[in-house]
Amino acid sequence: MSVKFTINDNEYEAEEGQTLLDVARANDIEIPTLCHHKALPEYGACRLCLVELKWGERSQLVSSCTYKVTEGLQVATDSEKVERNRKMMIELLLSRSPEEEALIELAERYDVGTPRFEERDDNCILCGLCVRMCERMGIRAINFTGRGTERELGVPYLETSPVCMTCGACAFICPTTRFTEEKVERISGNAPQPIPSEFDAGIDSRHAVYIPFPQAVPKVPVIDKERCVYYQSGSCKTCSEFCEPGAIVYDQEDEVLDRDVGAIVVATGFNLFDPKLKPQYAYGKSPYVLTGLEFERYVSASGPTLGHIEINGKEPKRVVFIHCVGSRDKETHEYCSRVCCMYTAKHAHMVVDKLPDSEVSVYYTDVRAFGKGFEEFYNRVQDEGVDYRYRELDDDIEVIPNEEGVTVKAKGHPDIEADLVVLATAIEPRADLKNVRNLLKVSSSQDGFLLEAHPKLRPIDTHTDGIYLAGCCQAPRDVPDTVAQASGAASRVTSMLSKEILKIAAIVSEVDEAVCRGCGFCVDVCPYGAVELAALDRDGREVFVSQVNEALCKGCGTCVAACLSGAIQQRGYSDEQLLDAVDGIVGG
Repeated sequence: MSVKFTINDNEYEAEEGQTLLDVARANDIEIPTLCHHKALPEYGACRLCLVELKWGERSQLVSSCTYKVTEGLQVATDSEKVERNRKMMIELLLSRSPEEEALIELAERYDVGTPRFEERDDNCILCGLCVRMCERMGIRAINFTGRGTERELGVPYLETSPVCMTCGACAFICPTTRFTEEKVERISGNAPQPIPSEFDAGIDSRHAVYIPFPQAVPKVPVIDKERCVYYQSGSCKTCSEFCEPGAIVYDQEDEVLDRDVGAIVVATGFNLFDPKLKPQYAYGKSPYVLTGLEFERYVSASGPTLGHIEINGKEPKRVVFIHCVGSRDKETHEYCSRVCCMYTAKHAHMVVDKLPDSEVSVYYTDVRAFGKGFEEFYNRVQDEGVDYRYRELDDDIEVIPNEEGVTVKAKGHPDIEADLVVLATAIEPRADLKNVRNLLKVSSSQDGFLLEAHPKLRPIDTHTDGIYLAGCCQAPRDVPDTVAQASGAASRVTSMLSKEILKIAAIVSEVDEAVCRGCGFCVDVCPYGAVELAALDRDGREVFVSQVNEALCKGCGTCVAACLSGAIQQRGYSDEQLLDAVDGIVGG
């Protein structure tokens, strides 16, 4: 049921039961508040949201966050009486928290000068948001103690709370700076652990409800069940209060779907080498040592620092880049990771561009600028003042942490007192690529990447028809090469699926079912999953024999060699045919 009423002499209509504050916000009418939150019940603690109700010559001040609209209501949000009381409340709150940014902003907006009351400087404005949020979490670890001017926020007996789960909801919802990490740690006894953002390489945090990365398809939020309070304790559900379409379904489960497909493109990506395995670089021991991916997020305009290079609160003046960390190394990976030389050159260029007064040095073993325009860009970076310093592959570089930064020691070069070291780490196959390889029955090279059918004639295909490779699952490669290979894989898929009839090799294995005794050795050794045991009825007796799926069989002959009874032969290469060929050669 809707009701009609006036706000500042303008007529409005809203559903009965809505609060004046909700209606005002929906119609862009300014009413300040510091104690209101959509997911929590109305409280009216800060008294900033006061409005004036009028009945003829009479009037009354009420909290707009708790008062419901009714038929014929007359409301004033900017009358002299409202403004006077609102300024008084800002002045009182400012005296409690004179350094609080939110209150200073309100004081400037409403022309409130220096408070006439005694300053307390305890930051807390006693709005109660943290208490009610803790109740919503089902914990009730914090509450108010005392009355009047002695009212304070605390925990029972002023000791560490055994029930606090360090979720950080109190700090998140606090409109002031009262709840620092130190305050939360004193309450719970545990240091808050922010959730590291995978997209930002762990240098920034994220929420339990998040979008994995800006270009995600579909671009919808997901819930991290391992960190979500609801999935851990059964309480909260705050996010559902803000979702207007009601799209959040808490009981939704992951599903494994079976799909019949005609082709598969493997594009599993890569892992980066963990530089902690090379302790001489001091990665993880000093905040002034980063990987190339972490530095990429620092210089990105969409990164945590919006592109501003700042490490531990200061701009670096001396930056060192180190090539081949984990690459071309007999102890880790002998192959070249291919992309490191050029992204290091890009990073060095960006440092010079963003920090013109900085000194940039690059320790390299070889610079492999192989692509279009790469050599020219490498020369340009040197012309911009980047100092490239050659080192032998076997010459280790030592990074020694200190209070102000790090000291970089390299054989044949003077030591550098650096403010930042960036490591160009090797590209590795994904840790779970072995599982993918075994599932799809494809081969891998000695270095762990998936193997193509032929490096020149079939660089996208695998030995298994219908399975194609794209990107770094096959080898380290940069973005243009990955895009080109992905386009080639898509073209190969389209070419195969557009044919009504597919031709397969005639040289496949075949089973003499009369001889096969169903031992299953051939099933175990077939690298393509082309052989399976099938049940047959022989004179009312069920027996198992091997059968070959000719569409999957590649004629490798592994099953022929493993068959104990000689029941499997390779078409065109049976024992009899081979012996006849030998007889023909010898007889001739």
